[in-house]
Amino acid sequence: MEVDQRWFKVLPGALLCALLWGSAFPCLKTVYAIWQEQGFDPGLGDYWWFAGVRFTVAGVALLLISRNPWSEIKRSPKSRLLTMSLTQTFGQYLLFYYAIAVASGSLTGLLVSSGSFWWVILAPLLSNAPKPNRGQWLALLLGAFGITLAVAKPGADAGQPLLGSILMIGATGMGAIGIIEFGKLGKGIGARAATGFSLALGGVLLLLAGVGSFARIAELMGNPVVILITCWLSFVSAFAFALWNHLSTKFPVPLLAGYRFLIPLCGMSESLVFLKGETAGWGLITGACIVVISLVLMQRARAKVPERVNP
Repeated sequence: MEVDQRWFKVLPGALLCALLWGSAFPCLKTVYAIWQEQGFDPGLGDYWWFAGVRFTVAGVALLLISRNPWSEIKRSPKSRLLTMSLTQTFGQYLLFYYAIAVASGSLTGLLVSSGSFWWVILAPLLSNAPKPNRGQWLALLLGAFGITLAVAKPGADAGQPLLGSILMIGATGMGAIGIIEFGKLGKGIGARAATGFSLALGGVLLLLAGVGSFARIAELMGNPVVILITCWLSFVSAFAFALWNHLSTKFPVPLLAGYRFLIPLCGMSESLVFLKGETAGWGLITGACIVVISLVLMQRARAKVPERVNP
């Protein structure tokens, strides 16, 4: 079945996802700052427990509003559902929440761009997508150069940019595998049910990873602002993931990968606007421009693929 790939058909949904996901960076940094102000020094388990609360709530909410999620889940290949959940939610956010803790929101927001590079590399290995052509490889190298500049000179309040970058690049790799696995589930399960299952199971696993933090619930969730941010982040996860997974059933993955440049732009911009103390160094600004150019070039250079809905 042919798909209308004109920009005004793809852009609205992709931009909405980018704006929602972009808000997660300043929101998480705000929560971490509140904990510090309260004299609470969080550890890895606390970050993972907090992530688990968010994704468990989001996943259960999505399952509740799905038409008949359990029958859809029963009809679907369990191995692919599990792989999707273990990568798109558990693995990705195990690394993501730690990256946000050790590096700036603007830098980690920009590094979400590495998800597009992962898609181009992994999609041919894990699905029937075409291999990267010469133009795409050149765009990948250009993007890597831009990321290197951003990590070298990220600006004020950058924390540990190298460690944060390694963690975020690993997180986006996990997310790329998750969306590729979702594309293999077939038509037996809808985006809401699949996403709900992925978020709920991944959220429970994150809660287990931070099981020691259950004894500190009063410290972690005692502030009303933290509770409000948790509710907002749960909504962001449920809505944006469901919408993005839905878009992946309507448009080819390589096409959507080209629109992912909106996500790092929104993540970086929203962090610089809403987080006090963060400023953009020349490396972050120059690197961001280079990364965006590389993503656009990669999209233009992408190999021609059949204009059909992903299986």
